[in-house]
Amino acid sequence: MKRFIFMAAALVALSASGSGVDLNSETDAATAKVMPQVIQWRRRLHQHPELSNREFNTSSLVAEQLRKLGLEVRTGIAKTGVIGILKGGQPGPVIGLRADMDALPVTERVDLPFKSLEKAEYNGQMVGVMHACGHDTHVAMLLGTANVLAGMKDKIRGTVVFIFQPAEEGPPAGEVGGAEVMVKEGVMDNPKIDAVFGLHINAQIEIGKIGYKPGAAMASSDWFAIKVKGKQTHGAYPWLGIDPIAVASQIYIGLQMIVARESELTKAPVVITIGKINGGVRENIIPEELTMAGTIRTLDADMQKDVHQKIRLTATKIAESMGATAEVMIDTKTLVTYNTPELVKKMLPSLEKAAGRDNVIEKEWVTGAEDFSFYGTKAPAFFFFVGGMAKGLNVKATAAHHTPDFYIDDSRLDVGIKAFCNIVFDYSK
Repeated sequence: MKRFIFMAAALVALSASGSGVDLNSETDAATAKVMPQVIQWRRRLHQHPELSNREFNTSSLVAEQLRKLGLEVRTGIAKTGVIGILKGGQPGPVIGLRADMDALPVTERVDLPFKSLEKAEYNGQMVGVMHACGHDTHVAMLLGTANVLAGMKDKIRGTVVFIFQPAEEGPPAGEVGGAEVMVKEGVMDNPKIDAVFGLHINAQIEIGKIGYKPGAAMASSDWFAIKVKGKQTHGAYPWLGIDPIAVASQIYIGLQMIVARESELTKAPVVITIGKINGGVRENIIPEELTMAGTIRTLDADMQKDVHQKIRLTATKIAESMGATAEVMIDTKTLVTYNTPELVKKMLPSLEKAAGRDNVIEKEWVTGAEDFSFYGTKAPAFFFFVGGMAKGLNVKATAAHHTPDFYIDDSRLDVGIKAFCNIVFDYSK
């Protein structure tokens, strides 16, 4: 009798904890089954990348695969965005899962069987095109997730919205695009998403591992330009003009002093980078004007506003002190990517089931930026990193994102798929 009672209690306990073990086992098996197709999708996309707002073939592939799964599919959102809606077999919350689809104007140097040889026009120039930030893996992992969850939809509590987003890297000049436009066009509202999740492959995290950070995780990104106007003169007689190149050099130093001496770096990092300076036409002519342009990265909204004010003050006052003028233009591209701490705490076990507890690591700040931040203005959000570096490599020797030598080991994309699936099942518990 005691043995019977013990067995009954064990069964009740297993039922209460749920079906958790069964769901995990079923998810793992379904993920393993779809992985060959996931790698095939990833390599196809890598070989045929498309620039921001030009993801026509990519979005067609995504829509076709989602329709095959029986999902409700919406296309043409933010130009080339695709949404797939999967309704579970039981009532519950609405969960958003996001992947970005666009590639970069980079010519690939990695010698792969599926190396990109694509070229396209970018802001008036013909450029090589490459998935130099791993968005091909993001699309493949989210398609794999959709396949697994569609096969288990009767066990899903609630609804899953699969968000395939264009133009995360920023639209071409004169266009709009990306997450901000997706949000404006209602992707978070119909159906209303209760929590949204995203992931990013990382070439400096070993395969099989996941990195995350609660709170402010990735920086805001502002692009700025400073037009410096002086007085043109012959290069042999600089005293007869006002040299905007000399003025710009002093402004450059002044901008770095904002970081080194005026920002509370123990509170959050600040980066101010000048990426280009354009001015002048001839070696012996001091030009009338030039433009310097760059990016600002901050991880605190108040510090972001403060840095903007200091850049304007520094540039205009330095120029004024040298008899020139400076006009400052700042364009906010993304917000701080903020991971809702309560959501991170709740979903951390889901990541640990996907990768193993020892393989889920809390990271430091990231001064890279992500327009995933805009989804977080509408619902609690959690953005994490999946390892793409082959085992045994030296992190410092691996190529950075956005470079011609960027490389991802795609053998463990299953970690991202399982993480997304676990999140869907665990969030509604």
